[in-house]
This record gives sequence, structure tokens and C-alpha cells, in this order.
Amino acid sequence: MSTRLLLSLVTLTGSLVIMTGSAGAVENTSFQLAAAGEALENTGRNVRDKDDANLTPLDQNENEHDIKITATIRQAVVKDETLSVNAQNAKIIARHGVVTLRGPVETELESLTLHKIATQTPGVVQVDNQLEIKAP
Repeated sequence: MSTRLLLSLVTLTGSLVIMTGSAGAVENTSFQLAAAGEALENTGRNVRDKDDANLTPLDQNENEHDIKITATIRQAVVKDETLSVNAQNAKIIARHGVVTLRGPVETELESLTLHKIATQTPGVVQVDNQLEIKAP
């Protein structure tokens, strides 16, 4: 009986040590990212996106034509391995054939590439390129 109790206690204590160690590692990683000067939040952009003057993905039209345009552009962007993760995650919003591109990209070339992909997509009548080039 006492052997089972001791074994249970050792198992429980070992689990707590492992859990504490993992939590500490995650916390230290977050601290190191913040210490390195990385911006860990987008409050400024989020406030800007709440402005009715700026389109967000929620403004995407639900008609089949605009959904197909958005999907076609997104597929082409994701297939392009030369684009950064930021560029591949740019917002693509189609409304009545007018495509709005928004979000950060790494370079001017990425902005031009996304603009070209959108312009060459069948059904697009105009492209509003609002992509932001990240500061060096």
C-alpha cells in the first residue's frame, strides 16, 4: 500500500516539475522576443481597421463572382513561393469586381507582384492597392 502511494507521489511530483519547466520556457521566449524590440501587438492597425472608410475581409461580397475572384487571387498568391508570409497573408477583398489589397509586405516588388496577380485575374475591373511596405 505504501509503495503505491509513494509511486503516485513521485509521478505527480515529476509531472509538476515538467509542467513548470515548460511554462518557464514559453515565458522566457516571449520575454526574449519583447526584449529584441519586436512589436508583439497591432493595436494601431486594429483601430485603423475599425474605421468604416477602410475595407476589411468582413466587407467581402457574398456573391459567387466576387468569391471566385478572391479565391483565384488567394490561390495564386499562396502558390508564389517568392512571396513572404506577410505577402501571402495580405487581405484580399472583392466587391463588384473591384479588388482591394491590404496588409504589410516586405518589399515594393511584393506589392507589385500582388497587384499584378490581382490585375490579371479574370473578372477584376479595378485594383485598389493599399499594401504597406514594412520599414527596413
